[in-house]
Amino acid sequence: MSQNLAARVRKSSKALYGSLALAILAGDQATKALVERSVPSHTVIPVIPHFLNLVYSRNPGAAFGLFSDSPARWKTALLVVASIALLVFVVSLVWKSKPLAWQSGVGVALILGGAVSNLADRIRFGQVLDFIDAYIGSYHWPSFNLADSAIVAGAGFLIFHLISSE
Repeated sequence: MSQNLAARVRKSSKALYGSLALAILAGDQATKALVERSVPSHTVIPVIPHFLNLVYSRNPGAAFGLFSDSPARWKTALLVVASIALLVFVVSLVWKSKPLAWQSGVGVALILGGAVSNLADRIRFGQVLDFIDAYIGSYHWPSFNLADSAIVAGAGFLIFHLISSE
C-alpha cells in the first residue's frame, strides 16, 4: 500500500471512530436530559417487569457507585483529574498509532465517548445521572447510563480483539 493511501485510510478510520465517540457523547447527554425532564427523583418506572426499570439516580462516586458514600471533599476533583489524565493518555496513544483493527477502533471509540460524557457531567454537576436499573429477583445491578454501557461494550470489543488476534 502506498504511503499516501495508508495516510488516507488512517485519517478516514480515525474520523469514523471519532464520529462514533461523538454519537455516544450526544446520545448519552440527550438521554440524561430526557430522564432529567421526565422522571421525578426517587421514582421507579417499570420498563420490563422483574428485569428493567427507569430511575432517576445521581452518582457522586466513580463507576457503578464506587466511592459514592465517601464524604471526602476532594473526591470529585480527584475523579475529574484522573479521568482527564486517562483520556489524554488514551487519545495520544491512539492518535500516534498505526491504523487500529476495527474491533479496537470501535472499542476505543465507545470508551472515549462514554468517558467524555460522564466526565462532562462530573465537571458540570459534580456527579453523574444514572437511570437504568437492571435486576433479576432481589439482585440489583448498580444503576447506570448509556455512557457506562458504551464503556463496558467498548471494553468487550477490546477483549474480543485480544482474544481473536492470537
